[in-house]
Amino acid sequence: MHTDTERCVRAVQAKDTRFDGVFFTAVLTTRIYCRPGCPVVPPKPRNMVFHPSAAACQQAGFRACKRCRPDTSPGSPEWNRRADLTARAMRLIGDGTVDREGVPGLARRLGYSERQIERQLFAELGAGPLALARAQRAQTARLLIETTGLPMADVAFAAGFASIRTFNDTVREVFALSPSELRTRAPKGLPSAPGAIELRLPFRAPLNPDNLFGHLAATAVPGVEEWRDGAYRRTLRLPYGHGIVTLTPGAAYIACRLNLTDQRDLTVAISRCRRMLDLDADPVAVDARLRTDPLLGPLVDKAPGRRVPRTVDEAEFAVRAVLGQQVSTAAARTHAARLVLAHGEPVDDPEGGLTHLFPSPAALASLDPESLALPRSRRTTLTTLVRQLADGELTLGPESDWDEVRARLAELPGFGPWTIEAIAMRALGDPDAFLPTDLGMRRAAQELGLPHTPAALTARAAAWRPWRAYATQYLWATDSHPINFLPA
Repeated sequence: MHTDTERCVRAVQAKDTRFDGVFFTAVLTTRIYCRPGCPVVPPKPRNMVFHPSAAACQQAGFRACKRCRPDTSPGSPEWNRRADLTARAMRLIGDGTVDREGVPGLARRLGYSERQIERQLFAELGAGPLALARAQRAQTARLLIETTGLPMADVAFAAGFASIRTFNDTVREVFALSPSELRTRAPKGLPSAPGAIELRLPFRAPLNPDNLFGHLAATAVPGVEEWRDGAYRRTLRLPYGHGIVTLTPGAAYIACRLNLTDQRDLTVAISRCRRMLDLDADPVAVDARLRTDPLLGPLVDKAPGRRVPRTVDEAEFAVRAVLGQQVSTAAARTHAARLVLAHGEPVDDPEGGLTHLFPSPAALASLDPESLALPRSRRTTLTTLVRQLADGELTLGPESDWDEVRARLAELPGFGPWTIEAIAMRALGDPDAFLPTDLGMRRAAQELGLPHTPAALTARAAAWRPWRAYATQYLWATDSHPINFLPA
């Protein structure tokens, strides 16, 4: 996109917020970079240059606009709809891998050399993994400075900086303000309690919260998730500790409150919440493709902007998908709640009713199959899955190759097309995952006059690619199931 100068200029002149995060505008005269939707008077086209990432702008010597705050743009939708090397690397960087494990750790997870990754990221994003991680640390630092009363030294290390000097230099370079000057611009009365952080999660409009929060609330595992006072809450297992997140849908943003046992987990927690809510999606592109089907189009027009409800923990979702095979939503929640009580780690939640972290694969690997109130075949499916996850023979994470994971899951006992595609859709985030054998899908298709046998529906859905996971949400929405409605 950033190489199409004419299109970028039109977007900037129109202040088109749909392109925020897709590309960035650097102004040669002021040495400032902005998001396309910046509210200021657009610069002259001859003074604009375009970059694919904030990190590329920073490397070219531009500083962030204080008005539009381009560092808080929604993420690029490219990393949600692709599974190539660049997309997988960007998902891992967003998950904090470079901060925790360095570029060697990033390369190890992806199975490529450091040089290959550097070359690919520079070619597509104009910056390498260290620069991209640095830009992310700067954004995290700004969030902590502006939303908490933490001492600056704590902010520096929580954001992932190795030293206070590097933290100060980076903030000045990126924002043209010192950390203390940024704080003076923030609202007064900031909370100083460790772990308490309130922020806003931006998204591209439109966003329909009904199926997104309805699905999460209706399938919530007691003790791990809950719907309380108009917000979805859940526990989070994070690299340095654990946390509790409260997410409240709003018209212009998702309000997010995080309570963390270790502030270093802030970047990871934000990244995982954004992925769970599919906030970096491009709903305009998705809905435009689906509207081309005359039978699906009216559903899109009625409630545009549906997202795919995903997960904060890929392994957790895979376990829950197995527990949900051929049973009702209520039964799946009951099975999961039993696992949580028996094997989950207890947590304190003074603000609600959350009690546990969902058990890790390592904790479940030693469970006694006879203790599971499941058919024998499903016990075998579950125990095989958690053993492979615990041993590292199967990896489910931001770095996963979607097709490779599908092939690996198909080799395990009890994994049919429905379970594999459900994991691809909600755990891995493949926007083209499709469940033609799902009973709800087939019933909705039949009511709309679409083909309803799996083979015929798959053939019709070829025109919906690469957004078949979103088409699934629109088809499911024709049912009166609680997953399709925002809880009262």
